[in-house]
Amino acid sequence: MIKYTATYTDQYQLTMSQAYYLKGQKDNIAVFDYFFRSLPFSGGYAVFAGLEDLLNTLEKLRFDSTDLDFLKGKGFHPEFINYLKYFRFKGHIYSSREGDMVFPTRPVLQVEGNIIETQIIETILLNILNFQTLIATKASRMRQAVGDRKLIDFGLRRAQGPGGYYASRAAVIGGFDATSNVRAGRDYDIPLSGTMAHSYIESYDEELTAFRDFADVHPDNCILLVDTYDTLKSGIPHAIIVAKEMELKGYRLRAIRLDSGDLAYLSKTSRKMLDEAGLQYVNIAASNQLDEYIIKSLQEQHAPIDVFGVGTSLVTGQPDAALDGVYKLAFANGKPRIKLSENIGKITLPHRKQVYRILDQEGGFIGSDAVTLSFEENVEIMHHPMFKDKSLDVKRYNKEPLLKKVMENGIRLNNRL
Repeated sequence: MIKYTATYTDQYQLTMSQAYYLKGQKDNIAVFDYFFRSLPFSGGYAVFAGLEDLLNTLEKLRFDSTDLDFLKGKGFHPEFINYLKYFRFKGHIYSSREGDMVFPTRPVLQVEGNIIETQIIETILLNILNFQTLIATKASRMRQAVGDRKLIDFGLRRAQGPGGYYASRAAVIGGFDATSNVRAGRDYDIPLSGTMAHSYIESYDEELTAFRDFADVHPDNCILLVDTYDTLKSGIPHAIIVAKEMELKGYRLRAIRLDSGDLAYLSKTSRKMLDEAGLQYVNIAASNQLDEYIIKSLQEQHAPIDVFGVGTSLVTGQPDAALDGVYKLAFANGKPRIKLSENIGKITLPHRKQVYRILDQEGGFIGSDAVTLSFEENVEIMHHPMFKDKSLDVKRYNKEPLLKKVMENGIRLNNRL
């Protein structure tokens, strides 16, 4: 986990907080909603992720001595600097679960606390939740495309800096099986998976010798990259030789990996060659700029690929650069608050709220959530937010509250989600 200090924020969070403090408003209670306005990837849902990292971060959030000295040099008032010296987040958080499907305009997470602490955490909250939710959603789309075949995150080297660390965790929340990211595997207990690079094979004079040496060192988890020179004339024949030699020693080649070319054709031909050699148990893995559309195409072509390794499109959220999650004031000083706008999409919903997932008698999602005031428990009729003549009688349905308390007085209510 990256170490954050409380200066991981935007300047206006601090200028507003200083004004609150110096004008005697520091103890005013506020409620903020986190939500997003539009779905990424032109899809029908998003997958919520990042809560675990957010709670860990908030428990440890401090202004250290370097932060305080820096802010002094920027002209912040000495009394406010002294306040920040003892700053700790002591608020409450109500949240959806990680991995839940979430939808636009509905609160996904709610923060309650004094006006300064709820304001200061805005930037770091958005930074964590927006990115991880975007990546988890992208991962889920790939899981939908691939069915029950394996998905491996190969994206660390293609990510924007430290984002690759968090992307690996978000990918697993969205449905990936493993990662090549060793640090994320260590910190988040994610299964690790990896093969070899072309450079390993190129460093040898002979591809077959490279395969033999690798199999000798890793007999229990040997995956051979077969496209360094010629997949069908060299890579697969050499992999078959090594697989047969491994059988004589009591081991099995786990898989071969394709990383270039026509993956549908090469996987079908490779499968045929392996099967004819009696190696039906050897899996085929594929990589090379994959995304959900390419994976779906390969599935439709009946490509016999068992494992898909995905990098760039996953960890960068292609083609969407960001999730448009926002953090808006809903309640302050004992009163509901609203943001008005000539753009109807930017008008906010005031007051403390709850979100109910409407379920049929078998527990199936009927396709809509109900947003209510926090004290409303018996939802009977849902009204469309834009069209007043549209409503749905939900008395016969089950309702599951989505916003549940996960942090109280700055302390998380469980050790790990």
